[in-house]
Amino acid sequence: MAATTDYKLDFTTFYNVINNELKSTPTTRTATNPSTLAPLPAVPVSTQADVDAAVSAAKAAFPAWSATPIEERAALINKFIDAIQENFSEFTGLLAAEGKPPTAAGFEVQFTIMHLKASVSLRLEEEVVEETDEKIAKVRYTPLGVGVGIIPWNFPMLLGAGKLGPALLAGNTFIWKPSPYTPNTALKLAELGTKIFPPGVFQALSGEEDLGPMFTAHPDVRKISFTGSTATGKKVMAACASTLKRVTLELGGNDAAIVCDDVDLDKVVPKVALTAFNNGGQVCVDIKRLFVHEKIYDAFLAKLVETVKTFKWGGSEDTEGAFFPPVQNQMQFEKVKDMFAQIEKQGWKTATGGAVEAEAGDKKGYYFQPTIIDNPSDESRIVQEEPFGPILPVQKWSSEEEVLKRANNTDMGLGASVWSSDLDKAERIARKLEAGSVWINNHQDLSPFVPFGGYKSSGIGHDWGIIGLKGWCNVQSLTIPKKA
Repeated sequence: MAATTDYKLDFTTFYNVINNELKSTPTTRTATNPSTLAPLPAVPVSTQADVDAAVSAAKAAFPAWSATPIEERAALINKFIDAIQENFSEFTGLLAAEGKPPTAAGFEVQFTIMHLKASVSLRLEEEVVEETDEKIAKVRYTPLGVGVGIIPWNFPMLLGAGKLGPALLAGNTFIWKPSPYTPNTALKLAELGTKIFPPGVFQALSGEEDLGPMFTAHPDVRKISFTGSTATGKKVMAACASTLKRVTLELGGNDAAIVCDDVDLDKVVPKVALTAFNNGGQVCVDIKRLFVHEKIYDAFLAKLVETVKTFKWGGSEDTEGAFFPPVQNQMQFEKVKDMFAQIEKQGWKTATGGAVEAEAGDKKGYYFQPTIIDNPSDESRIVQEEPFGPILPVQKWSSEEEVLKRANNTDMGLGASVWSSDLDKAERIARKLEAGSVWINNHQDLSPFVPFGGYKSSGIGHDWGIIGLKGWCNVQSLTIPKKA
């Protein structure tokens, strides 16, 4: 498709998007660029009245949107994808200001486009589940109504798009509630949507921490899809119970990676290092606990340290190949800082790193040295808790039974991986891991066609793929006699 200027936006001012109108509020707030500590452009602080107006518009738009043939809905989503592409550099710059080096920000915009393209290709067909001479029974999937996506700050564009695309494709209307730390990208996406979707179909509201509870309590919202911490996810689920909203929760993780003694270090170490420190450790499915067989532990650890030392860290103004960002916000910075303080308090042995860069004066912003903890105990906080920052424990293991017991000894169960040159052995181990996504010789190998969700306290339900699309639908059984 030839490029046009029809979808070009001004990226200097930001508004709520309600019923395809740009709305300001009496009170505004600013997020912070975590690499410079400079304020970002002001965004609205929504009130209950704004929430009521958006939900009312979404409810009013639902009958016509859900009755629109799916191919027409898909065509509009594809136009939306083209519009994002047309503003690619502007979205990259905005994501960078919200917390990432431009290279990493560009990857997120590209993955967002790819994810939406894949999602819009999915289709839910009616299923015949029983047929006799007298009747035929089918299962159909019908849209729920008004859906709300509560989106986290670590991938504010990609993770929101992973909810938006399937929700709209299934025939729901959708309201995007971004994190207060990364609101700007979402508001521009919704503004772009005003040029493509009918009024009320796609809206976005920014605000303070009280905005999410306004949506979870609203009686006309039919589904909340939340990505964030387990503690907040429990509050979301409890709030939705009074109105029996459908809920999808993608929550925290403490992903284990098990490295066998037969791996090729040159191939495996770079992949493990990247998927442990990707986005500065701020990915729910980053490797958080690394188990390395005792026979290769020393050699693996040495090469891991060597690899991590080559990583280039930077922020919104670092264009020379930096890929790894600072911690995104002060709240998370303080949490990670407390974990770093345990190094001295608990006597952990560091293989590399261990300092808070911002305090040392080497960088302005929420930076830490990428840190590897050498063989801490299973009871230590760095093993038991998800740090969500650039600090990784590496531990020795000796037997399959032992390492599986340790890997599964967590209330989390989002992702896990096994690394071995013996694929049969790797699959045998992988099938015993208690996690929603398990990979062999890879980690974070995510796909919009593959459902994503967790075991235990890592969540309920799934996003992505056909299963994720079904999560945006009611299930209806329809039994039809063959003779009147």
